[in-house]
Amino acid sequence: MAEKITMGSNGNLIVPDNPTLPFIEGDGIGPDIWKASVRVFDAAVEKAYSGKKKIEWMEVLAGEKAFNQTGEWMPEATMDAFREYLLSIKGPLTTPVGGGIRSLNVALRQELDLYVCLRPVRYFEGVPSPMWQPEKVNMVIFRENTEDIYAGIEYMTGTPEAQQLLDFLQNNLNVKNIRFPETTSLGIKPVSKEGSERLIRSAIEFAITNKMPSVTIVHKGNIMKFTEGAFKNWGYELAMREFGNEVYTWNQWEAAKKESGEAVANEELRIARIGGKIIIKDAIADNFLQQALLAPQDYSVIATLNLNGDYISDALAAQVGGIGIAPGANINYLTGHAVFEATHGTAPRFANTNTMNPSSVILSGVMMLEYMGWKDAAELITVAIGKTIRNKKVTIDFYNLMKEATLLKTSEFADEIIKNL
Repeated sequence: MAEKITMGSNGNLIVPDNPTLPFIEGDGIGPDIWKASVRVFDAAVEKAYSGKKKIEWMEVLAGEKAFNQTGEWMPEATMDAFREYLLSIKGPLTTPVGGGIRSLNVALRQELDLYVCLRPVRYFEGVPSPMWQPEKVNMVIFRENTEDIYAGIEYMTGTPEAQQLLDFLQNNLNVKNIRFPETTSLGIKPVSKEGSERLIRSAIEFAITNKMPSVTIVHKGNIMKFTEGAFKNWGYELAMREFGNEVYTWNQWEAAKKESGEAVANEELRIARIGGKIIIKDAIADNFLQQALLAPQDYSVIATLNLNGDYISDALAAQVGGIGIAPGANINYLTGHAVFEATHGTAPRFANTNTMNPSSVILSGVMMLEYMGWKDAAELITVAIGKTIRNKKVTIDFYNLMKEATLLKTSEFADEIIKNL
């Protein structure tokens, strides 16, 4: 009998053996990649738990399919299901053209207060990459998901609202450095202490739980001192206040190295040798993007604001083979709500061709299984995907970049993963 996942009083999910999980198959290539992915999930759960656990899938509507059937892009029934069942998974959705919702994904994140956009980035051996040593990239990005540019506070030049805000800035706050006021659009970037702290707290807790070596706060605080700079400062203060016995700041880490008398070149080694703590450090966003290419092994968990996180997530995904293999999740660790999703677009040109790579949705499902505590099933899928790619049995995106590979359809790629479970 199917049951609901609930949040326990201790802040941990209570996951029954037969949970009901809502899914949105997505637009464009969504149906093709969902059909392939769900077979992989079911096969892995069956193999890992010998039939004792099983997911009951419940389709809900959003995007073009919802609009065609109901006249709404995001029916209230769908939002209700996401609220009620806590966890859900979705394919890519079309953003409506014109007025109304700016983005269905943004609407979901705002409505459910999914304040963490979680993007793990790792390399699978054999995936074509522009990097010389892509295997050195192994990071988990915690991108703030509800503030910064995602708050959507913008006013177009020529509107009464833009003029009113401009007048206030110039007349009440004595702002002088708006160079062309007659043609300037304006945007406001809200960054709160509460929003920053809950994001950075989640990143630190993740690093401690998963024994990862460091958390890097990535920011542009050298220029935006009271938003991005405050984000960094609040992060350090939180780390010392709430995790003082479990973290080093960079300066404390340098002092600990000297005191130990050991030349520890690699942070991974430091975990075992010095105090068993994680390092809290920070990096200016532009320098981080450079260092992520030159020395990706120096970074582990990343905590950053929305716009930086957008750039960083996609740039790192490119280093390990592209966004087609990049999973993602939007999570509220306090309520338990989480939406796992493909990170790529709908690619309508390839709809119903059964040719596209389903790895983004499959690996997002792996994240979902891990979040549920079903780690055996998650590990089976991860290993099977790795084996399938190493065997060079791949979809068209990888096939075009590999030598002596076997070209598979979307459904055939899923068959191969299931065979390798």
